[in-house]
Amino acid sequence: MTMRKERITSLLAALDRNRIYVLLALVFAIMPLAAHGFGTVNNLTTVLKSSCLNATVAIGFTLVLICGELDLTIGATLTLGAMLTIGLQPHLGRPGSFLVAVAAGALVGLCNGLIVTKARVNSFIATLGSMTILQGIIYIYSHGASVSVTGPADFRLADFLEKPFVPLLTPRVLITVALVAFAQGFLTWTRTGRNFFLVGGNRETAWFSGVNPARYVVGAFVVSGASAAVGGALFGLSMCSATSNLGAGCLMDVIAATIVGGTAMTGGKGSVLRSALAVLTFTAMFNGFNGMGFPSELKILIAGLVLALVVIHEAAAARRHERARGRRPMLMEELRRKAPLQKKESRT
Repeated sequence: MTMRKERITSLLAALDRNRIYVLLALVFAIMPLAAHGFGTVNNLTTVLKSSCLNATVAIGFTLVLICGELDLTIGATLTLGAMLTIGLQPHLGRPGSFLVAVAAGALVGLCNGLIVTKARVNSFIATLGSMTILQGIIYIYSHGASVSVTGPADFRLADFLEKPFVPLLTPRVLITVALVAFAQGFLTWTRTGRNFFLVGGNRETAWFSGVNPARYVVGAFVVSGASAAVGGALFGLSMCSATSNLGAGCLMDVIAATIVGGTAMTGGKGSVLRSALAVLTFTAMFNGFNGMGFPSELKILIAGLVLALVVIHEAAAARRHERARGRRPMLMEELRRKAPLQKKESRT
């Protein structure tokens, strides 16, 4: 009975560790049967293109969450990146406006990181304030309207970014895949990348190991701002326009995908690849719901329920871990084995 219980426990633990792969497989197995036209090449290409924006933003956000912090400015930063890339093109050209947009995103992240580390302000409060300031800057810059470019070269670039090279894969999708792969490889295979997990897991231990936690937290915020700006810039170039509310729904979508993908809210655990796959899972699920005729309110409700279940599960698992810390599962068995020896010693 004990062996069977241990096997079931290990199986459930394995499923939990790989839950995003299970969810992804279920979505792509069920939706072609339930939603008309879901499995067509054109629709799957649309799903991949729709995932690019949030997947790019999730790269930096995952890094911040691994450090045990929170960045609420990602939606406003991606909007700023798109606005600057499109709005500054007549003055700086596409390369110049793109670089300025990414630099602006990195600057936003730098300010957030310094406020959190130097001023000792909670990241939720700090980035909430920064988000409000950024939204004000965006509305002042755009006057609450959209910005666009209408030159023939702009439309050619947009067509290039959105037209598949091969079935399913457009240049923007390939750029997103490359960014996710690079970030995942950096976190997995480099010492600097692994130090982010050390900082998020235990900053005191990181300090005694010779790692400066403040530098890594600031770096995570800089990457978060830059990746959000890159996502917004690429989206703006592919659409030849940017709206002042472009990133309005991005924040909650990225938070949900990152947590469902397995990144711990307390820090020290996470994966950029799994966050990106979670974004793809949610995008495919919503696309299938559209094909089934579900209203948008129901889609939001289902996404919220999935996130709530995962958060409750993570909290329960953390509580069980705290209770089990320091326990010896085989203690009773050890005591039974020692009992005869103790009796012999007492007789002698």
